[in-house]
Amino acid sequence: MVTGSAAHRRVLLASLVGTAVEFYDFYIYATAAALVFGPLFFPASSEAAQQLASYASLGVAFIARPVGASLFGHFGDRVGRKSTLVASLLLMGGSTLLIAFLPTYQSAGWLAPVLLCLLRFGQGLGLGGEWGGAALLAVENAPPGWRGRFGMVPQLGAPVGFIAANGLFLILGALLDDRDFVAWGWRIPFLISAVLVGLGLWVRLKLTETPAFAAALAEAPPPRVPMGELLRDHLRATIAGTFSVVACFALFYLTTTFALGYGTTTLGHDRQAFLAVQLTAILFMALGILLSGIFSDRWSPRAVLIAGGVAALAAGLLMGPLFGGGTLFLVGLFLALALFVMGFVYGPLGAFLPELFPARVRYTGASLTFNVGGIIGGGAAPAAAQWLAVHGGLFFVGLYITAAAAISLVALAALGARPAA
Repeated sequence: MVTGSAAHRRVLLASLVGTAVEFYDFYIYATAAALVFGPLFFPASSEAAQQLASYASLGVAFIARPVGASLFGHFGDRVGRKSTLVASLLLMGGSTLLIAFLPTYQSAGWLAPVLLCLLRFGQGLGLGGEWGGAALLAVENAPPGWRGRFGMVPQLGAPVGFIAANGLFLILGALLDDRDFVAWGWRIPFLISAVLVGLGLWVRLKLTETPAFAAALAEAPPPRVPMGELLRDHLRATIAGTFSVVACFALFYLTTTFALGYGTTTLGHDRQAFLAVQLTAILFMALGILLSGIFSDRWSPRAVLIAGGVAALAAGLLMGPLFGGGTLFLVGLFLALALFVMGFVYGPLGAFLPELFPARVRYTGASLTFNVGGIIGGGAAPAAAQWLAVHGGLFFVGLYITAAAAISLVALAALGARPAA
């Protein structure tokens, strides 16, 4: 790879653009699931039942993500980072585009939710291979002392993708009435995904392999079965790394997907106003990610994750009085606070998880821990929160966040201070 700041900028742009596109695809589904997928794709027994079914379809991708992590991790550790990243982007983008053409339950019966869940599985499969490769692309090209800041860049793809996804839904809501939005307007963000995927591919096809992967190949042949070597030689790091990410997934999906659905139905807030509040709050997440990268290089990614986990404990306890406080201002205050904290339990992961594993199994290790942790922390979170809110109230939803933070803190304590791999 050509050295110098221009080469670094190209690498960071590729890691950011790719993850932004992937997360845009992922979030337009989450937003549509909260707003329209319930009545469009699932049989009507009650509004709450349809919403639960819609959230359950959201969880299908979390089942697919560790499968994608294993599949793409295998080839990423054996063949290379570049080609694997291109393949994951194509799979994710193709699945997203096809959702735009799906028939509804009214016109196709049970075939509609089956196809929806199948394409959601394809989304999860692609994202399962995307995150680990993007993180490795950044940190394996980082100069000494810059791993935290380079690892933070692909993490910024999450707020960028969220702003693009929800911003587009906000614009459509302003231009279309509810009838047109439900009839066809929700399909537009899925169609636009094709353009964004093309941009991501154009950037990534210009890359070369990372120095760390090239060095690992020069030292020894790649592992025949990276997953087998990972679980045999690095099981403790894999388990603890998996649970260390639980807090970030629980916190994010409860303050975005669940919050949007619950806030615009049960709490009765205007959908356009609520989307605007979420878009403002997500800027605090971006700020948290930026600060976490700086602090990770000053101290360590693990130290920043621990600080973020402690703050997440407190954020969960504030959900009931703030989010359920009755005014959109209090809702926005809680979302801004919680998503700022989210930046500190998410931003350092780009540097933290790869450093748990040697380069020869790093793609598999980082991808598997991130995505299995996603199942535990986020896969069932919106549906579980909906049930808790109906049967106990928002205080118990906040306790869900607090419990997830406690799990991550225990995992981080179990790992202890570790030198970079």
